Amino acid sequence: MNRSLRTTASLTALSLALAGCSGGLLETKRIDYKSARQVAPLEIPPDLTAPTRDDRYAVSDVAPRGVATYSAYAADRAGQPATASTSGEVLATPDKMHIERAGTQRWLVVPGTADTLWPQVKDFWLELGFILNIDSPNIGVMETDWAEDRAKIPQDIIRSTIGKVLDGLYSTPVRDKFRTRLEAGKESGTVEIYVSHRGMMEIYPTEAKDTTIWQPRPADPELEAEMLRRLMVRLGADEARAQSALATAPAEERAKITSGSNGQVSLTMAEPFDRAWRRVGLALDRIGFTVEDRNRTEGLYFVRYVDPDADNKTKSGEGFLSRLAFWRSSEKPVAAGSEYRLRVQGQGDQARVSVLTREGGADNSDTAKRILGLLQQELR
Repeated sequence: MNRSLRTTASLTALSLALAGCSGGLLETKRIDYKSARQVAPLEIPPDLTAPTRDDRYAVSDVAPRGVATYSAYAADRAGQPATASTSGEVLATPDKMHIERAGTQRWLVVPGTADTLWPQVKDFWLELGFILNIDSPNIGVMETDWAEDRAKIPQDIIRSTIGKVLDGLYSTPVRDKFRTRLEAGKESGTVEIYVSHRGMMEIYPTEAKDTTIWQPRPADPELEAEMLRRLMVRLGADEARAQSALATAPAEERAKITSGSNGQVSLTMAEPFDRAWRRVGLALDRIGFTVEDRNRTEGLYFVRYVDPDADNKTKSGEGFLSRLAFWRSSEKPVAAGSEYRLRVQGQGDQARVSVLTREGGADNSDTAKRILGLLQQELR
């Protein structure tokens, strides 16, 4: 939508807003997300109260014995294990949570299992104002819809007044999306939680500034870190401890591209297989590849390129890879939906990442080299 049209609409609505509400500045938050498809919650009449989410309404968790009395039902429930975590529950041992870091990548290590942590992580994103486009506990991946950080909207008197009635007239020229992966940790009884960010920015494609388009913007490692900190607090850690967990010294460069005697290009990582495997997975999330399948035993990722602009089509029709000029005008760009195979091989304290053909041989194409270049930017 043209920004000038939004401004005109805002000014037109000013008189209505002034007549309908009183002044007062709204409280500003550093992060205040609102999904692009967020819907308003149902309003509860003043003489009613909303039912709380507790076990009074959970009636299908025991095996029926053909008895229709409450005393029999209560006796059955007395011997049942606790139900799934509610949104207010925290970990029994939050002091054992910690954040690990390699380069610009961070991840949260939490005691527990993916099954018990999944509903709490899901509630975390919903409470921040996101809608989940992907919610797949079987593969350990959840992904939010595109959302705007409304805390970035200037808070002046006009914005404060109009916003109380017609808040939708105001928006920011940026959108964010987050993907979360839960994987079994290196230590037994732990889960590693990875959060990757993808962003879009609204720009004027011409000097006339008569229309706008959306184009991808780089991933923000600091925003990822802030979400990990908030998630750590949500799971039970205190604010001071969560903040100190992020204060780690910058790591040295840990990934570089090398060429073999046969001309094959690969990415060498200065870390063992276990950590390299996880970091490659996070890097793939960041740069717009969807992991369709994985075989950790053989060190294989089966990935598909997904245009990050797919949810917000633009007139330019360019995706993330073409925007970064990895393919010149005389070369054929990567098509959305293209499938690739990446192999991570452990070599002592190091690991090597290479791109394979569909047949499993070494892929020495220019496309393979550019994919490794993308990974190197995220992993160094």
